Amino acid sequence: MDFFTAFNVSASGLSAQRIRMNVISSNLANVNSTETADGGPYRRKDVIVSATPAGSFQEILKDKVNEVQVTEIIEDQRPFRTVYDPYHPNADGNGYVHYPNVNVMEEMVNMLSASRAYEANVNAIKATKSMAMKALEIGK
Repeated sequence: MDFFTAFNVSASGLSAQRIRMNVISSNLANVNSTETADGGPYRRKDVIVSATPAGSFQEILKDKVNEVQVTEIIEDQRPFRTVYDPYHPNADGNGYVHYPNVNVMEEMVNMLSASRAYEANVNAIKATKSMAMKALEIGK
């Protein structure tokens, strides 16, 4: 695998983790949004990532190097959180308010995981850059 392929693999990881952080931030920002443009409470979103072959066909057969790609962003189908609050403007006929299916603790763990994965990709880029610089110094 050449240096450019290593950079591309790490860059794809950075991009996927950035998208993941944006979705997690959106989930946290809407933790109490009881009404959206669709009419119901905000529904938690999740990022689906997959491995895609990196490089030319020959490199793929030899090294089996994969990049990360965000395949889709899906809505979580778990039920909404229901709270009894008859005075809330969005309460139903029985006095219950439906809040988003966002669990703050789960989102914080996901954010920490995405942050660590982002840091790992940054470190991989730094290591690849260092190796490339050392290879150039050999020629002196």
